[in-house]
Amino acid sequence: MATGFGYAQNQAQERVISLKEALSFATNNNIAIQQAQLDEEGAEYRIKETKGSGFPQINGTGQLTVTPSIPTQLLPGEIIGQPGTYVPVKFGQKYNASGGLELSQLIFSKSYFVGLEAAATTRDLYRLRTQMSKEDVIYNVSSAYLQALQTKEQFNTIEANYNRLVQLEKILTLQYKNDFAKKVDVNRITVNKTNLENQRQALASAYEQQKNALKFFMGMPMDQQFELSDTESLTNTALPLTVNAQEIIAQRTDYQALQTQKKLYGLNVENIKGRSYPSLAGFGQYTYNAQRQEFNFFDTSKPWFKTFVLGVKLNVPIFDGFQRKYQTRQAELEVKKTDLTMQNLALSTQMGLDNALKQISTSELALENQERNVRLAQEVYDTTNRLYKEGLSPLTDLLESEVSLREAQTNLNNERLKHKIAQLNYIKARGELNNLIQ
Repeated sequence: MATGFGYAQNQAQERVISLKEALSFATNNNIAIQQAQLDEEGAEYRIKETKGSGFPQINGTGQLTVTPSIPTQLLPGEIIGQPGTYVPVKFGQKYNASGGLELSQLIFSKSYFVGLEAAATTRDLYRLRTQMSKEDVIYNVSSAYLQALQTKEQFNTIEANYNRLVQLEKILTLQYKNDFAKKVDVNRITVNKTNLENQRQALASAYEQQKNALKFFMGMPMDQQFELSDTESLTNTALPLTVNAQEIIAQRTDYQALQTQKKLYGLNVENIKGRSYPSLAGFGQYTYNAQRQEFNFFDTSKPWFKTFVLGVKLNVPIFDGFQRKYQTRQAELEVKKTDLTMQNLALSTQMGLDNALKQISTSELALENQERNVRLAQEVYDTTNRLYKEGLSPLTDLLESEVSLREAQTNLNNERLKHKIAQLNYIKARGELNNLIQ
């Protein structure tokens, strides 16, 4: 594992990906974003479909029927001079064929015009959902990048301490061979070195797993290799002492999407109510038909008869069993539920802002303390190491100072990650994740 980690570090000279480059790659290759873009494209087709229902509708018709037994009807005998009787008469022919064109054109329908407005609003909704998918990807990629970077820094810390113990072990081994050191001291160094080697292996494995997670969020093939930039940091954002969520929530994409969704639900209410309005449509029919005793429709000497009809059709809804009434009530409940969701989002945004600000403040103070601890621990280790070489300090003191230095460096790395994640959460709460790729 450690060998693989070292190989990855050597590859850094060939390809190093910064956070901004990772985000740019992700916004172009992430599958969730591509799916959202396809939904957005599909919305355009639905808009055209809705508009098309108001265009003229033309259909071709054709029908062929065979009546082996022609229906018989009884007519009064008076028509043939036989009053008081009924005469059986067959109407129609055995073979009947017809063909023609039917045209219909919507003239007025309130639901249609509401549907046009809803279709245009749907376009906005899917555009916002695409933007939300991008923001989710930006957050996930940024978080995965920072965690992997922190693991890399932690590995470098353990690597430096490991190398110090390797050198110390060599010195003690030589001293032991020349009877200037005890076997127990060599064993102590070996135990500590082995523990550090186990940590190196665990960190190397974690680093590769975190990079794989980063590749997944980026939409990058797993077999591609890259290294992270060592000087990466989030853009510093001015932090006000207090933040009112109502002042910034309007610029958040998820809030805008809820507003658009609420508008769509409102249009659905109008659409249902619009069904109670009369609708008017024009129609036309142009047909040819023929009737034969024998199947000879392709005989051009036999006549076909044409019919041409024009008209308008008025539909006036009168009573539908209260269906529209209860459909309207259900649609109105969706509007109210969206209002509650928007209120909940406002509360969640305020909580996210407050927590992020508190975490940033806490992390900044902790960073100062941990940086001071690292300096002090380094001074203690250097002094103890010098005294040990002079024979004025036992090996146990040197090992304890090395452990203290390592713990201080680990705590500093952890605080740096917390601080960056808090910054990321603050940027997300403000709805400014897109600024990371600009």
